[in-house]
This record gives sequence, structure tokens and C-alpha cells, in this order.
Amino acid sequence: MTPRLQQVYQDSVVPALKAEFGYTNPHQVPRILKVVVNMGLGDAVQNPKIIEAAQTELTALAGQRAIVTRAKRAIATFKLRQGMPIGCAVTLRRSRMWEFLDRMISIALPRVRDFRGVNPKGFDGKGNFSMGIREHIIFPEIDYDKTDKIKGLNVSVVTTANTDEEARALLAHLGMPFRKPAAAGDVQQS
Repeated sequence: MTPRLQQVYQDSVVPALKAEFGYTNPHQVPRILKVVVNMGLGDAVQNPKIIEAAQTELTALAGQRAIVTRAKRAIATFKLRQGMPIGCAVTLRRSRMWEFLDRMISIALPRVRDFRGVNPKGFDGKGNFSMGIREHIIFPEIDYDKTDKIKGLNVSVVTTANTDEEARALLAHLGMPFRKPAAAGDVQQS
């Protein structure tokens, strides 16, 4: 059975993007290749048990086993040696990718306190989008009572889009709640 968001992509996003950008072939329409979820844990230098907890939580969140990332270089000021575990990551493709994006867009992001939308400046110039989430407990898979420390995570969405405009349109049609740019007369509140 195809995931709900993948069905939305096939049924409504592909025709909408074909009309919007004038694609003649459905294979020209940008698609999502993979989603990388990364948790950087600088506190793991003092407390190595944080890595195990983060790996378990990220595995529950993604539905796929997370790998431990290690330091590439030694940095004396951070008391970091080469090869020390400093984070964990998981790369999602196919149905797990679609299911994770669906849960993030429809369930997790609306649970963020004072949520005004995702920052639209997270594009890299080549059609890929990255965003940071400050609290991993917004996902329903994480049990708040069993969490010893609230951790942040980064989500990178890799697309086949050639420009940021195409990638922004793809994600917006999939339901990514981008923040509206402030008008000239609006007062910014911090």
C-alpha cells in the first residue's frame, strides 16, 4: 500500500507542478529522493550514554535503525578526539521517507509551541531543503516521561529540483507550512 503523502504527490502535486512550470514530461517534475534526519550531540563528550538514548529515540522516530556518527577531527578546545561518537543520523528513502514527511508535516509541526511556519530560507540553491527542530518531543513516538534531555534535530530533504523555486513549490504542494514573508509595514516581534 502506498503511503498517503506519496499518493497525494502522484495524484495532485505532479499535475499541479506540470501546469505551474510548463513541464511536458512527467519525469521532469521534481521529486523527493531522500530525507536525512540528524541529531548532533555535543554533550556526548562528557556523557556517552546520551548517544545510546538518542539512537533509540531516533530509531523510534524514523522507523529505521539510526547510525552513530563520529568526529572526523580532534578539537582540543571541545575536548573532542577523532573517532569519538558525537551524534546519530538516519537516511530515509521510499515509503519510510514518505511516512516520516507525512507525520512531520501533519502531526509534529503543528505541535510546536507558537508555530508560525517553517523558515523558507532553508534552501541551499540547488533545490534541497534543511530545517532544524529544537525539541524532538514534538513527535508522538517519543515518550516525554522516558526522555532524560530534550534534544534538537536537523531534517534535510533532498530533491531532484534544479532551482529553489521548484523545490519550494514541490514542498508547498505537499503541505509544508512555510512562513509568510513579512509585509513592508509589519512590525517584527521577537
